[in-house]
Amino acid sequence: MTTSPSREATQRTRLRRLRSQSSWCSSSLAVRAVSALTFACLTLPLDGCAAAAFPCRVASATLKILPVVGHPAAVPFDACADALD
Repeated sequence: MTTSPSREATQRTRLRRLRSQSSWCSSSLAVRAVSALTFACLTLPLDGCAAAAFPCRVASATLKILPVVGHPAAVPFDACADALD
């Protein structure tokens, strides 16, 4: 039994779509895996308390950028980070 040329073309098109989707999916998975490993390696040297204090320190450093009100606004976040450490 032979297939028609249009049916073969349809099958080839489907196969191309599947191949392009699988390569996109695997590259997306690779990017996620590399991102997760990078994040884990960056946070590995931090102790448990330092990891918990990290968001307070980031908020404090971000607020200190603001002129005039930055340093007074960052005081509670510095206290939070010091208490966690």
